[in-house]
Amino acid sequence: MDIDQLVKDLMSAEKMPLDKLTQQKMWTEWQQESYRDFNLTLSNLRTSASSLRFSSAFNAFSATTSNPASLTVSTTASAVSGSYQAEVLSVASSAKLHSANALTKADGTVVKSTDIIGTAGTITVGSVSVTLTGQETYREVATKLQDSTAASTPALRVSFDDTTSRFFISTKGMGASENFSLDFDSAALAKQVVGIDTQTSFSTTAASTYSNASTDGSVRIDGIDITGLKTNQTTVNGLTLNLLQVGPAATVTVSADTAKPIESIKKFVEQYNKAITEIETSLLEKRYPDFKPLTDEQKKAMTENEIELWEEKSRSGLMRNDPILRDAVLQLRRAFMDKVEGIAPGNINLLSQVGISTGHYSEGVRLNIDEDKLKKALMDKPDEVMQLFTNKTGGLGIGERVYQELNSAIKSLSNRAGNPGSAVDNSVITKKINQMNDDISKWQDRLTRVEDRYWKQFSAMEKALNQMNQQSTWMQQNMFGGM
Repeated sequence: MDIDQLVKDLMSAEKMPLDKLTQQKMWTEWQQESYRDFNLTLSNLRTSASSLRFSSAFNAFSATTSNPASLTVSTTASAVSGSYQAEVLSVASSAKLHSANALTKADGTVVKSTDIIGTAGTITVGSVSVTLTGQETYREVATKLQDSTAASTPALRVSFDDTTSRFFISTKGMGASENFSLDFDSAALAKQVVGIDTQTSFSTTAASTYSNASTDGSVRIDGIDITGLKTNQTTVNGLTLNLLQVGPAATVTVSADTAKPIESIKKFVEQYNKAITEIETSLLEKRYPDFKPLTDEQKKAMTENEIELWEEKSRSGLMRNDPILRDAVLQLRRAFMDKVEGIAPGNINLLSQVGISTGHYSEGVRLNIDEDKLKKALMDKPDEVMQLFTNKTGGLGIGERVYQELNSAIKSLSNRAGNPGSAVDNSVITKKINQMNDDISKWQDRLTRVEDRYWKQFSAMEKALNQMNQQSTWMQQNMFGGM
């Protein structure tokens, strides 16, 4: 008996349910892979769409200044073309103080941050008092001063520098309101901090040899003084001025520059159209149910080209009429086409008004751009174009609507098929694949037992047949004389 062939033939029939389950698992894994590919595609598109929610993406102006050493200028979407005169009158600064001399020990050697200060006392900064035991290191003194003023005004930054053997103290904020003074209850302690022991009170304005006062920033633009600035940046009439240093008046020239916003919008539209084309193609792709995934045994009997052609048919239609992708396409179309609520009557509130349209339903959800119309809208009404995309009052602008729809689609795809970058995957398809793996493992165990039983049965049968043949031969030899 050819037991090997008998068992192999019987096991081929027994394995049919397992082969079917393995094929189902393979198809499910292909589908999960496709879901995740679209998840990545929409995630990249969401990143591109994110900028369309903010006004900076629609800034259709550029600005130059004749004195860039004194101030620099950038524009917002509400800027107006023309020339302006701007003069920096003062720059905002923090209050600073440092030890007037290198701090030294009794033997004249300079101290280090890890040395003990050796002098007890109290340092008062405004309404905050810091008490020292004299056992703190210079670094610990700096930390105490900084931490004690963290919640007060002004809040200080304090450090001890080993290179110069000095304390360096400055305010965290800027502006005239940040001025401060250090008061010591003993001249000995003062000498260990500011390096001078001739006074017990040290003001940042009085002791100019080792400190300077904080100041407010101020700028004059077209004859209008803007004062009391606590930072060196301010926005006036759509112009953001960065104050660098006091200097003569500069001419600021603002001109229309639609290239950047147009390029930003075109880049998004190109990426969007590519993603939508892939989705719509997958939704309509034909399914070939007769071309099931190949098993390892089936592949052994085929050439590489035959396998490739077969699997091309097997993979076709993985996302055909998928409800998640179909809903994403419909919702994105609405996000682009619907009117933006909350915009003043007469202002731009439809995407088509700036030259961007979705066309007829038969064309899918791909966007078309009339670049000339978009450029004119950006030049004539840049603030309205910006609001069309970024509005958040009374209704969401197109940028935010598209971003949220993409977010929703990505979440649904992740719930369905998981995200490769996530440490935890509780998606529907992953759970299904895990269950299939369990079922396959059980089937494999069962088939092992069945195959063992077949081998035992046929081995026993072969043994019995051998015994019968031996008996028959014996009887023939003994009863019939070997004839």
